[in-house]
Amino acid sequence: MRIGEVILFTKQIKAQKHFYKDILGLEQLIDLPKEISFKVGASIITFRYKKLVKPSHLAFNIPSGSINEARSWLENRMTIIPSGEHYITNFENWNAKAIYFYDEDKNIMELIARDAINTKTINEFSVASIVSISEMAIATNNIEIIFNSINNIKPIPIFDGDFLRFCALGDDNGLFILIDKTKKEWYPTNDKAFTSEFIIKGDYNFSFEDGKIKELL
Repeated sequence: MRIGEVILFTKQIKAQKHFYKDILGLEQLIDLPKEISFKVGASIITFRYKKLVKPSHLAFNIPSGSINEARSWLENRMTIIPSGEHYITNFENWNAKAIYFYDEDKNIMELIARDAINTKTINEFSVASIVSISEMAIATNNIEIIFNSINNIKPIPIFDGDFLRFCALGDDNGLFILIDKTKKEWYPTNDKAFTSEFIIKGDYNFSFEDGKIKELL
């Protein structure tokens, strides 16, 4: 599943610009008082100003086998969120390894190296190594309703999980991470999960607002 663009909302345009441009080093594509956007490999991440926002979670794919290099690169720029005693999480069932960090809105961001994403071998990790946006989270109180809403736009496979607490939809290239916010908190921080609004474009085009999926026509 291809994620072309994710549009998030922020009340801190200047702080997020500093984080994504100056700290992460992403190429900036739009620089307006109330909207900024950045190139994330083959994807785009955009922030639009909104007075009231809630944090969310999303992930960037990085090349398979590059997680240690990515950790060193990231540690030189910010604090990595630990998972227990470790800083790298091994998702054996997904054949993937990940590291986590916060942006300025306390969105839980993730760099994830999946064995299935076999890009060219890199000698030194850099921001240019990031492949694409690969996960967008949706916190809800009814996973099945959200699944049906997305599946009605276009059929989508269940990658992992079920409708009880956690369900990942899509494939290694792109996933919607659905969680029941009444039963599960965000990994690895145990932060409370909120229903956070966003817009997504790519193989699926919809907005998530007031807890509902609305297809973009």
